[in-house]
Amino acid sequence: MADESGFQLKGSAPERYEQYAAPFMAPFVDAVLDAVDLFPGATVLDLACGTGFAARAAAARVGPAGRISAADVNEGMLRVAAAHAPRLYPDIEFTTAPADKLPYPDATFDAVVCQQGVQFFPDLDAALAETARVTREGGRFAATAWADRNLLPYFVAQYEAIKEYGGREIATSYEAAFSGTAARLTTALRAAGFHDVTAHEVTFGITLPPLADYARNQLSSLSWGQEIVDNAGQDALVQAGHAIHTHLADRTAPDGSATLPFTANLVTAVR
Repeated sequence: MADESGFQLKGSAPERYEQYAAPFMAPFVDAVLDAVDLFPGATVLDLACGTGFAARAAAARVGPAGRISAADVNEGMLRVAAAHAPRLYPDIEFTTAPADKLPYPDATFDAVVCQQGVQFFPDLDAALAETARVTREGGRFAATAWADRNLLPYFVAQYEAIKEYGGREIATSYEAAFSGTAARLTTALRAAGFHDVTAHEVTFGITLPPLADYARNQLSSLSWGQEIVDNAGQDALVQAGHAIHTHLADRTAPDGSATLPFTANLVTAVR
């Protein structure tokens, strides 16, 4: 979940991202990997890999005869990804590279997956054309991108808090996280040379840890939370986290946790 356009993390944020994104990433990782029908020995690219959620899960599926590559432009995210990679075969090869300039030969991969990254590519058409180049004929592509923000109550609350404590400009940049619409992605995939292109929404009910702490910490792991701190200080981030918690008070269990729907567009294609 990182590329050149607006999802860049610095300092200790990548480690926090690894921790605090995990609850709502896990089921979508399974969904995106299910969509590409991995098999033992497959070669797989985790594109815009972030801290490596999909790469690690793919490695477990392809087994020691497989090969996993993972690319991202954010070196901090890759350092965390490498630190959390399992010490099992296959090894995961992590590479610093933008999605539109991949350092792999033509037709390298049986499958390419992208977990919550396509919406951040500065040039989606160029990135998917490059993805098509490195995918073998008959190889599969799958990606997730968050659906309309209004379908995601946690992100509705987060958006309102970012707007209040970060300002309208930061809130406007946050909207990029929801720009991976089914129509936009399927059109770009067909233009890149993929066929059998499909898209549908996938929804999971996900239980988040007690929001009193989680909302602030999870926001601190995002570039928009970093901007709030840079512009208005740590207290503003604390207040933003409290605002998210308050917004979701009617959905919070007695122990402080919250089970909320998370919906993503899942797009698939064949090279």
